[in-house]
Parts: sequence; structure tokens; C-alpha cells
Amino acid sequence: MRYEQLADTIGDTPLVKLRLDERAVGSVFAKLELMNPFGMKDRVAKQSILAAIQSGELQEGMPIIESSSGTLACGLALVGRQLGHDVHIVTDPRIDPITYAKLTSLGCHVHVVSQMGKQGWQSARLERLQELMSEYPGAFWPRQYDNPENPRAYAALASELMQDLDRIDVLVGAVGSGGSLSGTARELKRDYKELRVVAVDAAGSVIFGQPDQPTRLQGGLGNSLIAENVDFSMIDEVHWLNDAEAFAATLQLARNEHIFAGNSSGSVYAVANWLASQVGSECNIVAILPDRGDRYVDTIYNHSYRESKGLMQMNLRDTPQCVEPKTVVTSWSYSKLMGMYPNEQTLSVR
Repeated sequence: MRYEQLADTIGDTPLVKLRLDERAVGSVFAKLELMNPFGMKDRVAKQSILAAIQSGELQEGMPIIESSSGTLACGLALVGRQLGHDVHIVTDPRIDPITYAKLTSLGCHVHVVSQMGKQGWQSARLERLQELMSEYPGAFWPRQYDNPENPRAYAALASELMQDLDRIDVLVGAVGSGGSLSGTARELKRDYKELRVVAVDAAGSVIFGQPDQPTRLQGGLGNSLIAENVDFSMIDEVHWLNDAEAFAATLQLARNEHIFAGNSSGSVYAVANWLASQVGSECNIVAILPDRGDRYVDTIYNHSYRESKGLMQMNLRDTPQCVEPKTVVTSWSYSKLMGMYPNEQTLSVR
């Protein structure tokens, strides 16, 4: 299929039925957002930039400035640079060498903050971003955490899912800025009123009321602040996995499903796999897999790194623990935010 430019290839990602393990009863379909040019957030970059150009917020030749630790940064570099804009990315020392190389090779200006702020790395990055906005009057800040164009970017993803599946019973996705899960769920619930939405977060992330642990090793999901784009009214249940569990699940995803992905995808896979054992055979579960594994070759996929972090015994329990909301968790646990599945006959919950 021919395209005029690389940004035109964003979207229309494959939907693949997973093999799962012997416990599975329902079906899980993986939406391979990791097969966008750089990852799932390419959708957000394209949507945000084009909307800003249309509204006049982004003028010709003006720079784009954003805080990002990875995939959104690459998407902004792709779309922004192709449209003739300088792109400034504010990040922190957790940025991996591969992402850093991608950004600099694409012509981005990368600003790495040196120490945490009062609310961890996120607040330090936002402070530096504000300094840059003062240095470059007229610059465009996509504001991934509160820009409504972030969740709107996933209306197309929802449409793609509805074209590929006759029914969707459960949607599972990781939460960071909140746009992908909230935006996709909002669109799907227009047609699937009984859709159950399951969020996947990192232990030590504050999004769903846990105490902040800025030293957590997982990247791509979780946050040290609660983004405005997290629409809690769309979410029925949240699962938290710790670093060891997320890493173990990611390695299982590669070994069992042959999908080389990051820990956001691995965590989503673990949750979707377990959910498939809790429902009936007619249940269709969609799992959004946002990130490829190339950013994690020196961490998750590196034996020496795992050993140095004390992650050699990475056991993923068969069944997560159900806890009340606001309970502090340290291992795979989940909380039902809006009660049990409302239609047990439809989903055949066991």
C-alpha cells in the first residue's frame, strides 16, 4: 500500500487473536498499537498537531514543546518535523538510549532534567517545560495530560475495533496520561452499553490512589500525577502490577505469543489472560498493546540488569488479589471501581 509520507501510516493497526494459556475460556484480541511507526501515541501526536494547526494555535514555523519519556516524543518528532516545526522534548534520566537516539536523529532538541521535583520526575519535567515556553513565545505545547485531543485521537482506534469484531465485551488498557483507555472506551460505549473497561497501572503510581514511588522501574504506564485526561467514569476496574510482575509478564508475552513488547503491553497481557479465565466462551476481550520492546533491550530483556535490580525471581501469580479501593498494594491486585459485572449472563462470569 502506497503512502505519500510516513505520518499517513499512523493507525489501522493489526488485531490479533492471542493463544493464551490453558486456563483461558474467553477470547483475547490484541490491538497491536506497537506497530504504528513509533507506537500508540503517534495517534495523539498527529491528532494534536493537526488540530492545533487548524485552530491557529500552532503557527507556521513555531516550535513544539512537550514533556515525554518516550513514545509520544517520537510521534511528535515524526509529525512535527515532517510539517516543518522544531520539536523540543523535555525528559528525565530514565529515557532509554534507543529513544534518545531516535529523537536526536530525527532532529529533536532533547532536554534532560537532572533531579526530581516535589512530585517526582513529572513535576521536574513540567517546570523545565514552562521555562522553555517562556524562551520560545508562540510555541505549541500539546499538553498530553489535559488536551482533549489526546482521547479524541482514539476515536479512530475504537472504529477500527468495531470494524474487526462483531462484539466487544471487555476492554483492557494501560493508563498513563489516560487518553488511550478513556478515549477508546468513550467511543466504544456508544455502541456497547455493557462494555467493561479494565485499567492497568503500576504499583507505586498515584493515578488510582496509591502512594507515589518515583523509583519504580516500569515505564510507559503509571504516573506521579493524575492527568485530567483520565476519565474515571469510563473505568470499572483497575489492576496494579509491581515491577517484577510486569517484567515477568512482558517476557511471557514474548515467549508465548511471540510479541516483542514493553512492560505496558506485558502488564495488559497478564490482566487480559487472567480475565479470559473468568468469563464465558462467548466473551471477547480486547487488549491494547501500546509499546514495542526495543526501548527495553537494556532493562527488561537484559539478564544483568534484572539481576542488578534484584528481579531474578520474577513470579507472576495465577490469581490477583481483590482489594478495596485505596488499599495500598505491593503486588498484583485489583479493585472494582464500579461494582461487579452488571450482566453476568452476557459475560458468563465464573
